[in-house]
Amino acid sequence: MIQKQEIKRIGDVVWEIPTSYRDDMRVPVRIFADDRLLEAALGDKSLIQAVNASTLPGLVSHVVVMPDVHQGYGFPIGGVAATKLPGGVISPGGIGYDINCGVRPLSTRLPHEMAEPYLKDLTASLYVNCPSGVGGKGSVRLNSQQLDAVLRLGSEWALKNGFAKKEDLDCTEEGGRLSGADPSTVSKRAKERGLPQLGTLGAGNHFIEIDLVEEIYHPDAAEAMGLQVGYLALQIHCGSRGLGHQVCSDYVRELQGAVQRYGIHLPDRELVCAPLDSPEGKRYLSAMWCAANYAFCNRQVLTSHARRSFEQVLAGKVRDWELFQVYDIAHNMGKIEKHKINGKMVEVCLHRKGATRAFGPGFEGLPPQYRDLGQPVLVPGSMGTASWVLLGTETSMSQSFGSSCHGAGRVLSRKGAKKIIRGDALKRQLESRGIHVFTGSLPGLAEEAPEAYKDVDAVVEVVS
Repeated sequence: MIQKQEIKRIGDVVWEIPTSYRDDMRVPVRIFADDRLLEAALGDKSLIQAVNASTLPGLVSHVVVMPDVHQGYGFPIGGVAATKLPGGVISPGGIGYDINCGVRPLSTRLPHEMAEPYLKDLTASLYVNCPSGVGGKGSVRLNSQQLDAVLRLGSEWALKNGFAKKEDLDCTEEGGRLSGADPSTVSKRAKERGLPQLGTLGAGNHFIEIDLVEEIYHPDAAEAMGLQVGYLALQIHCGSRGLGHQVCSDYVRELQGAVQRYGIHLPDRELVCAPLDSPEGKRYLSAMWCAANYAFCNRQVLTSHARRSFEQVLAGKVRDWELFQVYDIAHNMGKIEKHKINGKMVEVCLHRKGATRAFGPGFEGLPPQYRDLGQPVLVPGSMGTASWVLLGTETSMSQSFGSSCHGAGRVLSRKGAKKIIRGDALKRQLESRGIHVFTGSLPGLAEEAPEAYKDVDAVVEVVS
């Protein structure tokens, strides 16, 4: 394990593990954390995983570790790495099993006091209309041709089929569609898993919640986002479901052979990878983008279901119940981007695992209302705690490849949480605070208890 004294402090909340720490490191590891969060990171294998990731061929500049970091598969969750194109590699472990897991907040013009009598019914309606659970099946029935269209088109399929507004796509990363997605690179088994699950939430830390806007620090940004103090908002957090998980599993297995063929030496076989310009690397990129498009479309269909719930419960009872999309951003993704490295613009493959894009003002891919402000950055907290909406800055572009944290970050494993927390007791505790909880699994609820996560406010303090 890494000792704290082996890590060099290079700023108030910036630390570095230099390449001298281990002979096989190609680039340093840069950690964003305060003292307490760094101590938490030293409690598992996440920093060793970041050092292992720093050995991959074609890396540029440094590996980034976010303050919400925790141990993952191969790469740490909360890790960012950029590899050259061409000359670098793509690693499924650097993106994660839940490809394009992401967050989508929606704003309302509905004051809390007006909606309060209906909140429990509204939560119940969301639970019915947005199926959850490991094997949950959705109400959208697809045939194989329609599924292929979802994999190619992402949110554009949802728009064409009545599940989206054009403004939703304008306020989605990449417009909700990654080009270059070829459904032929996705296995039959992955497609079988994806067919019944469009418009479903899944399990684990995925959620839909009704939020109350409590504080605003940037009035112009809040106005652009439609967020007002004392008003409701809605937040959706989910990903590519079984399809994305299967894509990752398939290519982790396939790329084991690629490591041998291309003579890549790895300190951990979970870092399995392939050259970006190899046939194997290109296939994985395409399949991963298919899963990402599925996830964009999935959150869009869930948005449509949530709008239906608001209409069912609130129409005729309140004056304005509509939901308006703030933004939608991924935090498990591999993207081809251009970044300034040592004063030169370089095309790279950005691996963001448990980290979200955070581009600054002037980025042409943003809708007009955000272009002068910067990209919305979405940082959900755990149950019963705050969530944050931030803005990307020029500093994020220069220090972290335009990336930020994605949440609070676990301090207890799911198994560890269940040992000390009872789901029924947690549900009663939350309901005593006026928080209505609907879940299909009380043990699953215990896994996501606030005690299982870091302090999201401390995490946000570091990145802001």
